[in-house]
Amino acid sequence: MDTEEFLLPRSRTANERLHALIPGGAHTYAKGDDQYPEHLAPVISHGRGAHVWDVDGNRYIEYGSGLRSVSLGHAHPRVIEAVRRELDRGSNFVRPSIVEVEAAERFLATVPTAEMVKFAKNGSDATTAAVRLARAVTGRPRVAVCGDHPFFSVDDWFIGTTPMSAGIPAATEELTVAFPYGDLAATEELLSRYEDEVACLILEPATHSDPPPGYLAGLRELADRHGCVLIFDEMITGFRWSEAGAQGLYGVVPDLSTFGKALGNGFAVSALAGRRELMERGGLRDSRDRVFLLSTTHGAETHSLAAAMAVQTTYTEEGITAQLHALGERLAAGVREVAAAMGVGDHIVVRGRASNLVFATLDETGQPSQRYRTLFLRHLLAGGVLAPSFVVSSALSDADIAHTVDVAAQACAVYRKALDAGDPTPWSAGRPVKPVFRRLA
Repeated sequence: MDTEEFLLPRSRTANERLHALIPGGAHTYAKGDDQYPEHLAPVISHGRGAHVWDVDGNRYIEYGSGLRSVSLGHAHPRVIEAVRRELDRGSNFVRPSIVEVEAAERFLATVPTAEMVKFAKNGSDATTAAVRLARAVTGRPRVAVCGDHPFFSVDDWFIGTTPMSAGIPAATEELTVAFPYGDLAATEELLSRYEDEVACLILEPATHSDPPPGYLAGLRELADRHGCVLIFDEMITGFRWSEAGAQGLYGVVPDLSTFGKALGNGFAVSALAGRRELMERGGLRDSRDRVFLLSTTHGAETHSLAAAMAVQTTYTEEGITAQLHALGERLAAGVREVAAAMGVGDHIVVRGRASNLVFATLDETGQPSQRYRTLFLRHLLAGGVLAPSFVVSSALSDADIAHTVDVAAQACAVYRKALDAGDPTPWSAGRPVKPVFRRLA
């Protein structure tokens, strides 16, 4: 489809309605229409497998589904069957459901490095509970976050470190400090500078590349030596790296870890897991001061826990992690090949673990460019590819991958023209896409 004909009139009207009623026009900033080319932000009608349809009737191959949460594809039959079975039995009760213990047993069998687990509805609740627990057990106020990782929580202890810190007291901001990924010496210097003040180190165990040899084990040793809690944020690495997360793949056991996203295949469920000695501080069998760990009305919603159990069963029985890697490797190889063939191999850069691919769009000088990202996204959308990233789901077919590569090739050809002209504006048609974290709208 020619990009000039690709106007999405119904989506544009729906976006106006969204902004009139919902601040930002979406319930997650990363889904905002500012993340897409101007007037080309599809509003979704429905999805099935690796495809979604917008309200204008266009079908897309979708990547990064549900912000990486839908790794099995939309409306996966095994997950939906489990959910429907629980819906007929009630969703929430005045006492725990038997489903809660079944879900906990299933989770701890899948992630055997943890000894206890508590479920919630979103990742922020889990990471904030982990931080609160770390502060309680250590008696220390500071939180050390990995400064190279983009997001940990919607709560003040993290958002205070971002450009969107309006409304957060300076005293709260000052209690969060940052350490660089992969640099043990810098982390040790930080812990020594704030000796006996840092409650925890929290990081994603891996992102675009494997951790440097010995890095995670080195963090484990530093945490032990300085008496702080080691927390792995496995929201993304959970299941996509291995069924037991990055900790299962790399063999380093954190004190606490948090899971979400792929855990429910789109249903709202997250988990805080970890060592019994720490987790029991939020229970009823410890004599010390209690920690308000997690207490959520909908945390034990039966159909979401059923979805999580079905996801874990599907992953282990069908080898989903291996499938994701194979699909991602095929996609990455194809896009890199066509980018190189069009002379933009140094400007459209596919990176990351095969199951969690992202792409960088670089300008004439090799610097990241939102304007060139706008151009690339615009031409992917016009070709029926909705791809804020290249994060795959297991529902993708060989034909989907082939079509994506073909559309990427067409986008790369336009990208080359823009580079030659030294300006992508004529091919972008409107304001550039914007970073999520910025001070002004």
